[in-house]
Amino acid sequence: MGCDRNMSDGDVYKIVELVGTSKIGWEDAVKTVVDRATKSLRDLRIAEVKELDVRLENGKIAEYRAKVRLSFKYEGED
Repeated sequence: MGCDRNMSDGDVYKIVELVGTSKIGWEDAVKTVVDRATKSLRDLRIAEVKELDVRLENGKIAEYRAKVRLSFKYEGED
């Protein structure tokens, strides 16, 4: 069967990784990433939490950090 050139070839997505921080907790750190990303990236599709850690000061948790991988639809030239 031949290939119809008028059919969609599928979508393409770009992936970026961002690190969010919070003094409250990891969930809030992830929310910080998503909230900030939606201000500059359009058509976000997936937010995947890749890594959680904390920054310590004097043996106590000073900051929660979340590394988040975001994907959004790539709108390059056809």
